[in-house]
Amino acid sequence: MQLLDWIVLSITLLFIVLYGTWKSRGSKNVQDYLKGGNKAQWWTIGLSVMATQASAITFLSTPGQAYHDGMGFVQFYFGLPIAMVVICLVFIPLYHRLKVYTAYEFLENRFDLKTRTLTAILFLISRGLAAGITIFAPAIILSAVLGWNLTLLNIIIGILVIIYTVSGGTNAVSITQKQQMAVIFAGMFIAFFLIISYLPDGITFKKALEVAGASGKMEVLDFSFDFENRYTVWSGLIGGTFLMLSYFGTDQSQVQRYLSGRSVREMRLGLLFNGLLKVPMQFFILLVGVMVFVFYQFNSSPINFNPLASEAMAQSGYATQYEALGAEQQQLMTEKQVLIDQFLVTEDQGLKEQIALFNDKERGLREEAKKLIDQVAQDTNTKIETNDKDYVFIHFILNNLPKGLIGLLLAVILSAAMSSTASELNALASTTAMDLYKRNRKVEMSEMAMVRMSKWFTLAWGILAILIACVAHLADNLIQLVNIIGSIFYGNVLGIFLLAFFLKHVKGNAVFVAALITQAIVICGWWFDWMPFLWLNFFGCILVMSLAILLQTFIKSK
Repeated sequence: MQLLDWIVLSITLLFIVLYGTWKSRGSKNVQDYLKGGNKAQWWTIGLSVMATQASAITFLSTPGQAYHDGMGFVQFYFGLPIAMVVICLVFIPLYHRLKVYTAYEFLENRFDLKTRTLTAILFLISRGLAAGITIFAPAIILSAVLGWNLTLLNIIIGILVIIYTVSGGTNAVSITQKQQMAVIFAGMFIAFFLIISYLPDGITFKKALEVAGASGKMEVLDFSFDFENRYTVWSGLIGGTFLMLSYFGTDQSQVQRYLSGRSVREMRLGLLFNGLLKVPMQFFILLVGVMVFVFYQFNSSPINFNPLASEAMAQSGYATQYEALGAEQQQLMTEKQVLIDQFLVTEDQGLKEQIALFNDKERGLREEAKKLIDQVAQDTNTKIETNDKDYVFIHFILNNLPKGLIGLLLAVILSAAMSSTASELNALASTTAMDLYKRNRKVEMSEMAMVRMSKWFTLAWGILAILIACVAHLADNLIQLVNIIGSIFYGNVLGIFLLAFFLKHVKGNAVFVAALITQAIVICGWWFDWMPFLWLNFFGCILVMSLAILLQTFIKSK
């Protein structure tokens, strides 16, 4: 990184932190601090909801996901618009009428205190883990690529978020997320158009799509009923709808974003705005990853994008074998370029099949390289990440973008990390303060005392998130890791809320026991890999509702 990149990065992040702190200072009561004084307009709500979900993981992992597997991941979001409509019709009017601070207050009115407490605790566990991952995700990548100290990065990102979130609460989160989304959209559009401009002469955007299509990267829709396939139209529409219903309807980190709206109309418009824009946004981010793939069809790429893995291999006894795999990959790419050039001229489907064979060979070479890296990790008893999906986009940024824009794209990644983490800390603090602390406290507290306590809870969760980030480790893919964490808990929580909304004869004791049993079964299902993780949302929801109905029938008959 050059001096100009450091200046752009520092000014962008400091402006967001200082502006958010200044604009949101002086909360006089709990409503101001936890609900932003109910002043948010629909477009602020929409951007805030979107920024909460669009963490740094989105902008690091999603392009890498598309680079390796193509556009099919967008099917994951197909249930989002359906979920937005249901939440607007059912959830929002109820939350607004009851004037709740958290989604879980409603459950005490409908069931009992223990059900409210259990659901709040499930949220705190899932979102507390996710908050640590949203800090860790950009830190681990930037640490590996730039050589920055990982622990120090975790602390810096956490402290920046804590400063304005503790100071201004929900209002600070909403204010800063508008600036963060502006930086994110600007950075991603600039990166996209630069990638197109870097393609060889004669390779237009249309031809780039043809190259991607010849390599199987443009297969968006999969209507198969293959249960082992994580991303199909059906898993997106069914599993995705249940996941999104639970996330946007019962997860306090999202509920708190639209509870700050000035009216039911503003809340609904904000969520519908998110529902209409989110799928195209994810499609665009995936398309950026596909264009990076096309770029590397005409430019050399490493056999593994993780620089720490390559560095470890260079110093190992397997260096010669690793270099040989890299040389073979480059030779393969040279031969494939000839086929691609011929395909663009003739559009011969036979050439398309040959390109697919070359892609399979390249994938095989990358897998062999991963095996060598694993062997070195075992020999040296060190942790070396072989999965390089999360390193693809950052590798492109650092090695191809001009000075200044590198700083801007790093600001995009860090801004996304800060926006989602701030929402999570804000929601964790409000749930702890209102559902656990205040509800179980026998002595009433003044408004300012509750504000101060909420700030302490925000600080405590911020410190805990930093600690989780410092001990976390990479999974198959960071964006999948966050969704897996959510899927383990969300189906159960959504089922509890649906019971509360629609099955009035089911009471608290039956729901509480059913929720405990369901959570244990879902965790077992994930651990033993009974089904793709997206289906855990549907499974958990149906299971808790079925068990609660059976238990209530048994209790009533007894």
